[in-house]
Amino acid sequence: MAVLQKIALLQGKLRQAEQAIADYVMAHSQQIRQLSSQELAQAVGVSQATVVRFTQKLGYKGYPDFKFAISDHLHQQSTPNVQRLHGDIALNDSFAEVARKLLTGKIEVLTNTLSANDQSSLEQACQLLNTARRIMLTGKGASFLVAQDFCLKLRKLGLQAIAESDNHIQLADLAHYTGKDLLVVISESGETNEMIVVSQYARSRHIPLLSLTGFAPNTVAKLSDLNLKTVANENAARLSSILSRNAQELVIDLLFIMLTQSSAKGRKMVEASNQAVSEYRKR
Repeated sequence: MAVLQKIALLQGKLRQAEQAIADYVMAHSQQIRQLSSQELAQAVGVSQATVVRFTQKLGYKGYPDFKFAISDHLHQQSTPNVQRLHGDIALNDSFAEVARKLLTGKIEVLTNTLSANDQSSLEQACQLLNTARRIMLTGKGASFLVAQDFCLKLRKLGLQAIAESDNHIQLADLAHYTGKDLLVVISESGETNEMIVVSQYARSRHIPLLSLTGFAPNTVAKLSDLNLKTVANENAARLSSILSRNAQELVIDLLFIMLTQSSAKGRKMVEASNQAVSEYRKR
């Protein structure tokens, strides 16, 4: 994971002095390469020991390793690019190179997304889903496909879930929702206008909002009662939202398994659903 991604993921988990270092690094990453740990400490107004502890919290042995990671990240950004198709995959890559890079990217995204969501947050999400009288799920583009998939999984568990992409229908339905219901918004950017509108409306009606967004600070996450995160880093060239969709699917699959694991009634519902489909296929 890129060093700046690691810093972004730690937002909200840092002490005040560490947060000051994080803010400085994010804003002045180019200058970090020329600063010693003591110079960085002076620039931020913290102790040198705090700087070292900050780099260790990010997973580095110390400040030299951290500074090397910054330099490597900036070098990759500034290196003249060959024509990119998707992320690190170049137009002239061989099949073996494409397959290796794609697999590596998927594994990294799934690993980082899992690390970005602690057990407590996932358990809180399950509690919201389990106790909701009705659940509306929404998203735009590829995120809505994930919302539909999650909706079907929840319905297998016997939960009253619908997936809706049209803003007018969302608002019309949400007008009848209360604090006993739940809105689930899936949005990689968390800045899609339609998703902001529906999130703001839910908040104005005191309807609980569970969101799944990218790790960077965003409007939908701020409006949410509970925000789960994906770490896809697809700001570079891309053919499609391949990695963000993989990250989103990991989270919803994990929630589905946790819900099934915790509910005997849910397991019976899933079994009944699977049995009905199985009998249909035999016809």
